Amino acid sequence: MNLLSIGGSDPSSGAGIQSDVKAFSSLEMYGLTVLTTITSQNTSRFGLIHPIPKKILKNQLDFVFSDFTIDGIKIGMVYDSEIIKIIHNKIKKLSIPIVVDPIIKSTTGKMLIKKSAVNDLKNYLFPLATAVTPNKFEAEFITGKKITNKESLKKVAEKIREMGPKNVVITGVELKKKYISDFLLAEKIYVFNRRKLKTVSHGSGCNYSSSLLTFMAQGKSISDSVKLAQNFAWESIKNSQKLGKGVTIAQRKKNTLFSELSEAINNFSKIRGISKEIPECQTNFVFSKKYPRTLKDILGISGRIVKTGDSVTKIGNLEYGGSKHVAAATLEMNKKFPQIRSAINVKFQKRTITNLEKNGFIVASYDRAKEPKSIKSKDGHSIKWGVKNVLKDFKTPPDAIFHKGYFGKEPMIIIFGTTPKVVLDKVSKIFIN
Repeated sequence: MNLLSIGGSDPSSGAGIQSDVKAFSSLEMYGLTVLTTITSQNTSRFGLIHPIPKKILKNQLDFVFSDFTIDGIKIGMVYDSEIIKIIHNKIKKLSIPIVVDPIIKSTTGKMLIKKSAVNDLKNYLFPLATAVTPNKFEAEFITGKKITNKESLKKVAEKIREMGPKNVVITGVELKKKYISDFLLAEKIYVFNRRKLKTVSHGSGCNYSSSLLTFMAQGKSISDSVKLAQNFAWESIKNSQKLGKGVTIAQRKKNTLFSELSEAINNFSKIRGISKEIPECQTNFVFSKKYPRTLKDILGISGRIVKTGDSVTKIGNLEYGGSKHVAAATLEMNKKFPQIRSAINVKFQKRTITNLEKNGFIVASYDRAKEPKSIKSKDGHSIKWGVKNVLKDFKTPPDAIFHKGYFGKEPMIIIFGTTPKVVLDKVSKIFIN
């Protein structure tokens, strides 16, 4: 998916479009940018602000939209009214998720929008927003109302929604001692609480709004998206680093599951002739957390690895719960052999079974004709039943499990390993001659 950040530049890369691109990338999105303002700032202080010439701003927008399909937009720093109106005119007819993060003041205290432009922000951009994400200070500034308790918080959110956005998210409110709350006004009211961190960091708000856009663009509900965004931002604050002389910079800790699986998928797609090994139901590649309990603990592709001519392409994003069948097989395998956390499915061919055995791999199979009727009637239970029955007689984990199909069911081979790299090494030995 392609997500567009429209906002200001931060040379410290703690906030602004640089932060957005990092967040998009960490969530397997492709980030594009349209620059509205150049700033001079670091972790200690703020310097000059220079709005991008309006002709260049328009040109950036025209070039991005003429070449890319945009799946979602985040709007951050919009310094003056001209910038706001140019953006409005370009995106007013779009029907994609739009998050407006009303940037009012920097972490170091500098005003980032002209007072004369605040009304235009509310009048032109808020009505286009799927969600607006002010923090407590920004919500008070926009409405002129103080937030002192849950009731006043609700009234402020309602006042903001009267300005046109579909959903209102007010972040960073202290409703309970030692806890920080995010308040969502959608079809109903939601309050999400996390334990407050003592760290003051630069860029957590940008992480929040850019991750919120990502989750909404993936089709998640607004409430689920807010909950996930809160967690994303909280983790970025928790893992913030003191890279300069002032406040820390919020950092999303590298997710090794994501990076390892993504690298393995990329290398799998480069195997010569691998498109011949993709089954009709296509291929998924998964990697589980340690000690998974459900399919939601297993990372997989929300779409599939599909044939594209003589090559293959990953369609969809890496998500927990993104795979059903290959993940179910991995979950069942992991119950008996906790070291096995990764798997991939490939097309059933006799030569593949022969190559597995020639390379010394342990191969097992089950017969779907023997599957109980009660299992056949439950979608997704066949693989669980098959793997569970195969493993009864094994004291060490098999490298691959296959079945030869049944009425209306495609035969399949699933190759297992401790990590995606181990699975890929097995695949490479089988298919690279």
